Amino acid sequence: MSKLVTIYGGSGFVGRYIARSMAKEGWRVRVAVRRPNEAMHVKPYGVPGQVEPVFCNIRDDASVASVMQGADAVVNCVGVLNELGKNTFGALHAEGAGRIARIASQQGVASLVHISAIGADADAASEYAKTKAAGEAAVLQSFAGAVILRPSVIFGTEDSFFNRFAGMTRLSPMLPIAAGSTKFQPVFADDVAKAAVMGALGEAEGGIYELGGPEVKSFRALMVQMLEVIHRRRLILSLPRPAAWLVAFGFDMLQAASFQLIENKVLTRDQLRSLKTDNVVSEGAKGFDDLGIRPVTLGSVLPDYLWKFRPSGQYDEMTNSARNLRNGT
Repeated sequence: MSKLVTIYGGSGFVGRYIARSMAKEGWRVRVAVRRPNEAMHVKPYGVPGQVEPVFCNIRDDASVASVMQGADAVVNCVGVLNELGKNTFGALHAEGAGRIARIASQQGVASLVHISAIGADADAASEYAKTKAAGEAAVLQSFAGAVILRPSVIFGTEDSFFNRFAGMTRLSPMLPIAAGSTKFQPVFADDVAKAAVMGALGEAEGGIYELGGPEVKSFRALMVQMLEVIHRRRLILSLPRPAAWLVAFGFDMLQAASFQLIENKVLTRDQLRSLKTDNVVSEGAKGFDDLGIRPVTLGSVLPDYLWKFRPSGQYDEMTNSARNLRNGT
């Protein structure tokens, strides 16, 4: 284990998949996070001492540089969907990304992988997308050979997309969504990790790769598929844009009035702006094909982790089978 990779945000949803994959490749993995005591789940990804969480604040040059010392590769997975305190979109997506790339170049790091997002655009309506674009520009300015990955909505065991909406079905006979016609191209977290590992190992050419799964579906169609997987019937309520804006505004104001003690995890106004545009791979963009990766389908993975939201959980299939036997079907 002579090679070392530093993964900023390596204990998060996507970061943990990358950390585990890099450990399997035989690398030492340094997981740079704000709260190392909450990142102990990454340690079993390798042999004792192979994967270690360390403290880092990517808003500080010295902190970023110290955890990068001696690294052969760097991966930046830091990102937020909602601004809290000093962790704003600009501070993390733009300034933080640029800081990591600049210091990586100064320290002579061999390869840099930056996780961005489909829709990153300096002229976008949302601050999230604008700052993602600013981050990409800052990365390429300091580290021209960086591999930048732009995934669509990412699914997997710990995702905050399908898990959140599936959890809502336990509380209400309706499933309210905003912008139900907006299209997504869901991509499996492990496929994103494979692309990141290729970049870290120097097996992928520098540049921007847009990563989407094999299926393009509307927001509403994704919810229909999710309901089929968890064996529940719910009315999918597509909120008109004015109503969705009022919901987002209300929860944003609740977060502000509580001095951010209550985080808006429902819908923000910035997220609503992002939903104006489809979240799919652009025509002509480099992607999985260029990396030689065949992405898995949504249907082959969702049942593996959404079963817990079924009426009888892991026993739901058994319950349905017994019911069918009673009914003679």
